[in-house]
Amino acid sequence: MRFTEADRLLFAGDSITDSSRDRADPASLGKGYVRQIADLLGDGPEVVNRGINGNRIYDLEARWATDVLAARPTVLTVKIGINDTWRTFDRGLSSPIGKFRAAYSRLLAGAREHLPAELYVITPFLLPVEPDQQEWLGDLAPRVEAAIDVATEFGARLVRADLFMPRAAAGHGAATLAPDGVHPSPLGHRLLAEAWLAAAGAPVEEATLP
Repeated sequence: MRFTEADRLLFAGDSITDSSRDRADPASLGKGYVRQIADLLGDGPEVVNRGINGNRIYDLEARWATDVLAARPTVLTVKIGINDTWRTFDRGLSSPIGKFRAAYSRLLAGAREHLPAELYVITPFLLPVEPDQQEWLGDLAPRVEAAIDVATEFGARLVRADLFMPRAAAGHGAATLAPDGVHPSPLGHRLLAEAWLAAAGAPVEEATLP
């Protein structure tokens, strides 16, 4: 395993990262892919969860300095974007693609400037389970492209959840991997964890249905 006890792996994002962590406990990792990554890595690096339920990219940017940069991670992962789409449709909160991309760029530029960290970007994804969610895909697609562009610009490793999650859903069913189309099931989180570990050069056995 290439990570050591000297490494601090920090994961920043929205509810998919948060996954019911206890925010009063800085060591809480939640119940999702961050927890699974920590379990699969075993003893070694420190793992930190800084996801917050409901965050759009602007919310993450507002807490970037205190929640992310101040923690001085050596490995930093960002997963953000689905709420920028979701809130557009359910609350009418606009998140223009140009502003979204600019904010994402500022996040990674700040990380590159202030941290000696290896960067990862997990692309946002959607597995429609309701008919009206099909309409969301057109709004989400350019956010995925923005995440890819920014990751490439700043030399971040990409974890293409927008590709492997729909592929898995085609075989297992969308609701099996994300019951509401957005929040992963335990199996969905396992797929995210495995994909991250593979991108990091630490592959594990593929997830299988029980």
